[in-house]
Amino acid sequence: MALLRAASPSDLGPVIESEHVVLRTPQMADYPAWAGLRAGSRDFLTPWEPIWAADELSRASFRRRIRHYLRDLREDVGYALFIFSSATDELVGGLTLCNVRRGVTQSCTLGYWIGAGYANQGYMTEAVRAVIPFVFDSLELHRLEAACLPSNTASMRLLEKTRFKREGLARRYLRINGVWQDHLLYALLDSDARP
Repeated sequence: MALLRAASPSDLGPVIESEHVVLRTPQMADYPAWAGLRAGSRDFLTPWEPIWAADELSRASFRRRIRHYLRDLREDVGYALFIFSSATDELVGGLTLCNVRRGVTQSCTLGYWIGAGYANQGYMTEAVRAVIPFVFDSLELHRLEAACLPSNTASMRLLEKTRFKREGLARRYLRINGVWQDHLLYALLDSDARP
C-alpha cells in the first residue's frame, strides 16, 4: 500500500512512498543520475520513445525539462515523478501523469520509462500501483489512461497486472522513434478494483 505525504509549501511536489519505491518530482540535483541512467539505457529505450533531441542529455535541456515539469505542476496539468529504489536511493526510472483534464472528463494520461538495468525487477509495477491512489484520491480524477505499442509485451503485461482494461486500438497514435505508430489504449477508472 502506498503512503501519501501531503505536500507542504516548501515541497516541489508530491512524494509517494511504497515498500520498494519512492516517487517524487525531479529536481536539478537529479541531473547526473538521470543523464547517466538515460545514456546507459538509450538502446533499450529508443524503440519505445520519440526521437531524442541532439542535446537530450545536456544540463541545459534537463533544466528546461525541470522548468516545464514545475509549470505543469503549478497549473495542475501534469505531474512528472522520478522513481527511486527505497533500498538504495538510486534513480531507476520515471513516470508522468500528463494531459490532466478537469471539467466533465476528470482524466489524465500515464507515461513511464525504466532504466535498462532495472527492467523486469518489479519497480515499475510498484510505481504504477503507488501512483493510482494519488490519481484517484488526491487529484480526484475519474480516469487514468495509458497507451503502448502492440509489440511492447512488457508494457502490456504491466498495464494488465495493474488492472488497466484494454479499450481499443488508436491508429498512428504517437510518433515513436520517428514513425507514427498504432497504439493499444488502456484505462483504469476510479470505480475499478484497485491493484
